[in-house]
Amino acid sequence: MIPTEYTAEHYAEAAEKRRNESRPPFSIATMGSNFRRFNARVGVVFVLQHRLIRLLQWKTPSHTYAFLAIYFFICLDPSLLAALPFISLLLFLMVPTFIARPPPPPSALPSEPYSAHGQSIAPPIEVKPVAELSREFFRNLRDLQNTMDDFSNAHDALIRKIGPLTNFSDERLSSGVYCFFLALSALLFLTARLFPWRLIFLYHGYLLFALTHPTLQPYLLRSASAGSFAAKEKILASRFQNFTDNAFILDDPPETREIEIFELQRRDSPSSEWIPWLFSTSPYEPLCSSRIAGQRPTGTRFFEDVHPPEGWEFRGKKWEVDLGTEWVQERCITGVEVETEGERWVFDLEGVREGEYEWKRRRWVREVVRKVLV
Repeated sequence: MIPTEYTAEHYAEAAEKRRNESRPPFSIATMGSNFRRFNARVGVVFVLQHRLIRLLQWKTPSHTYAFLAIYFFICLDPSLLAALPFISLLLFLMVPTFIARPPPPPSALPSEPYSAHGQSIAPPIEVKPVAELSREFFRNLRDLQNTMDDFSNAHDALIRKIGPLTNFSDERLSSGVYCFFLALSALLFLTARLFPWRLIFLYHGYLLFALTHPTLQPYLLRSASAGSFAAKEKILASRFQNFTDNAFILDDPPETREIEIFELQRRDSPSSEWIPWLFSTSPYEPLCSSRIAGQRPTGTRFFEDVHPPEGWEFRGKKWEVDLGTEWVQERCITGVEVETEGERWVFDLEGVREGEYEWKRRRWVREVVRKVLV
């Protein structure tokens, strides 16, 4: 399920992908100008937030009862949601703006009936940004300040609750959470259509408003101060922790692999001495593509400069010569002579192409272990 090339760096680089070169870069002047423009226009958001809070707090019970009635019909027939945006547009935008522009009042003479015709007595309402340094501007600043504080507190509280469960800092606990949600997802995938979702949403929506009713607040505060909710939460967390400790055994050894490096030596002629050349990841056999193309082998001159792959570290203290010759057959290498004893060199056969050195190589191996990121 998880790509093998995925690393922790991929997670850290996610924020970098938000960059959009077509957008203006950061600027203090632009930030200040945009903030003032935003604050002058954000008042409608806080009005909606304030009205929602008043609904939850039962400040005007008739409004809350009306909302619960609408919620009741939507839960029974969710298709009514399609009409809800248009009804809201009519009731909360167009009707108030029309009422602000009524026709002239009826005449005092009984012989003249009331007429809905005529010139409106008020100009149309236009939504304009509030003036800077006005009372509304500072009211928006206050609400924006408090909203940022609420968001930060909610964000930190959510991270404190969700983080330890999902970031595998405790592998047993996170493994238990993963298996629980995996099983729940599979169960819902098969049985979700069997649940009475309309009644479920209706029940929980009414329960939320019931818990915020002023008559229940003293009892809830008294229960919270007594610590009954926190005690039950700790009991559940302790039981789940005990279950994961017993159900998941994560004492497997760290992942290890064997890496290889080839020591290459060359000489000018059969009568000359072998010269240590370099350590390469390729054996540079006679028929390899780079050698046929006339390219020189690549690598490092000294063993100390050979490093493990990224994300891994050496396990053993030193490299060891591979005393087997299976790697020659596995790579289908031809045109070489294998030394079956001694230092296990693999020589080029006689008849080296004109103008080319003669090469020999041997394979060194070493174990690496995956790094543990703390």
